[in-house]
Amino acid sequence: MDAARRVAERLGATEHRTIKLDLTPFGGSALTDRNIDVPVGGVKEGIPVTYVPARNTILLSLALAWAEVLGARYIFLGANAVDYSGYPDCRPEYLHAFEKMANLATRAAVEGHHIEIRAPLIDLPKAGIVKLALELGVEPAQTVTCYQPDADGLACGVCDACRIRKAGFEAAGVADTTRYQPR
Repeated sequence: MDAARRVAERLGATEHRTIKLDLTPFGGSALTDRNIDVPVGGVKEGIPVTYVPARNTILLSLALAWAEVLGARYIFLGANAVDYSGYPDCRPEYLHAFEKMANLATRAAVEGHHIEIRAPLIDLPKAGIVKLALELGVEPAQTVTCYQPDADGLACGVCDACRIRKAGFEAAGVADTTRYQPR
């Protein structure tokens, strides 16, 4: 949450709100169920145990509600369909379907104010995301992608998200400034 707040401030967000959202009662994922270990043996084929059922649908629904209140035309998210873990809710066809649903389900859309879902990273390889972040002045060390960061926000360095991130920096030929836990 600290990283999200810092990035929002750095990019000039007018307001950054947070809400308490706990998906642990549902479980079903290594990220929401203490009985399922976060894999650290490398990225495997198929949908991994770190997939959180309906996470992007839930988060996009909350963003949609806030966008409608604000009168916003766009919802941006960082979903990526290249060099990713295989989550079904990170695919372009899912995002198009959500946008269609959003424009059927909101007063704003019925009144002619359509909302667009934008995922500018959707087709970029991780190396492209690293380069774009640096071009935009986003310091990667201020962001967190780790599935199991410690209390200080230091990345574990061994989960799938960390492995994919490290590979992105390597492919970009850029020093990885991510703050990792000592090993």
